Amino acid sequence: MPYQSFKQLRAWLEAKSLAVVVYKFTAIGAFARDFGLRDQIQRSAVSVASNIAEGYQRAGDKEFVYFLNIAQGSLAELRT
Repeated sequence: MPYQSFKQLRAWLEAKSLAVVVYKFTAIGAFARDFGLRDQIQRSAVSVASNIAEGYQRAGDKEFVYFLNIAQGSLAELRT
């Protein structure tokens, strides 16, 4: 792969930034008090970046694409 680390991937950098924003947003107001919803939203946000990283570290492109699809699913969950 052309990058030394998943930390150089724009998709991972954007996903990490998204998770930081989600954590800040869910720490205030109604989200902070709705533990179930807050935790679900936080988990799905973290899952996006985590799956990009995990897929990058796998053996080949096929597995990377598989984990990118999982990350995409987590992003859809977050949007919902």
